[in-house]
Amino acid sequence: MQGWCDSPLTPKGIEDGHRAGRHLAHINFSNVYHSDTTRAKRTCGYIIDENVASAELPQPKILRNFREQSYGYFEGNDSSQTWLMVGAIHGCETFEELITKYSIEKSRDFMKETDPFHDAENDAEYWTRINAGFDYLRTKQKSNDKVLLVSHGTTIRSIVHRFAPNIDIVSEGPANGSVTKMTVDKNNVKVEYYNHYLDEQTY
Repeated sequence: MQGWCDSPLTPKGIEDGHRAGRHLAHINFSNVYHSDTTRAKRTCGYIIDENVASAELPQPKILRNFREQSYGYFEGNDSSQTWLMVGAIHGCETFEELITKYSIEKSRDFMKETDPFHDAENDAEYWTRINAGFDYLRTKQKSNDKVLLVSHGTTIRSIVHRFAPNIDIVSEGPANGSVTKMTVDKNNVKVEYYNHYLDEQTY
């Protein structure tokens, strides 16, 4: 369970960052952001290393709002065991089963309830943080800016589910190094595509 805790990228994780960079190499980004975890910062660096659209991209900025969901007491624990503990009282054994039977939003509430110290984020706390991140971007970006934001799997899944509920985020979680494109205006977030990581896909 890697939420707010951190660990080094594996060799595959490093390559996934470079692969994402190659897919985005010809985009001239107006601003570059990453969450405050080391793994997101390093991934962002690998993406920038592959960029050929601009001689010098803007210096990356930390945007803490888009860090991963906080798992509280369960940070660093075995994922399968954690979701069994969280889901058992609700008749579910896995994360996928839990978010299928209930929702990804309810999974956050269930985790906070199960956390013996209640340190995990519930859904309301989580979205207060994420919404503030979108509001920050709205104040800092101009119309038609292209922005790179390096975030995390469950956060990407959650944002896509909220703004494009027709997309299946249960059976298709975002691959490491995948790209999801969103258009953000003053009122809405539109998901243009989700979980692109193959060379033949659009970027």
